[in-house]
Amino acid sequence: MEIKVLTNILKANEAIAEENRQLFSENRLLVINMISSPGSGKTSILEKTIELLTSDIRLGIIEGDVQTSKDAERINALGVPVVQINTQGGCHLDANMIKMTLPDLPLGEVDCLIIENVGNLVCPANYQLGEDMKVVVLSVTEGDDKPIKYPTIFRESQIMIINKIDLLTFTNFDMATAKEYALQINPELKIFEVSCQNGQGFDKWINWLASKIKNSSAL
Repeated sequence: MEIKVLTNILKANEAIAEENRQLFSENRLLVINMISSPGSGKTSILEKTIELLTSDIRLGIIEGDVQTSKDAERINALGVPVVQINTQGGCHLDANMIKMTLPDLPLGEVDCLIIENVGNLVCPANYQLGEDMKVVVLSVTEGDDKPIKYPTIFRESQIMIINKIDLLTFTNFDMATAKEYALQINPELKIFEVSCQNGQGFDKWINWLASKIKNSSAL
């Protein structure tokens, strides 16, 4: 019975996600679903990305969190359109939550929509939101075995960002091992290593993202 109920929920979610996809396509939006454990630095990555992207690329942000609007306030301070979703204890965003927030965003004035999901590597992996791609964030302050412990999200993602590399020498995180595990699960995974503190590695992430956004807007 539980399996049947979950299947029905996921089917209903996928139907709404498809509605979202059509709306995003009509507006020529690149949509990214960013997922990680709590504290990996997703919001800091967004702040640095907003800072470094050229002014002709317009971002919109949806912030998902269990409670508070602190992350949305950080993004709003940078002058970027942002909407906060509080799940009130829920472990992930779903397609209907995204659908309900879209009227509050100027989609026609945005080139890329980044959805910062609730901090969790398990539940968000199973719920499509209408995104073009999932980006999983792993920080060096976590275990390098996260990919094999939570394989679904690494299999479902197109991008892995390894954050906080400025702290690498202070941890026992093995970069080669983390990459090896992730690529065993998903050989097509594209990997970026970054530091929000000193900006290391952000040039490669920003150049790749800008290219994807421009290609999406030109379709």
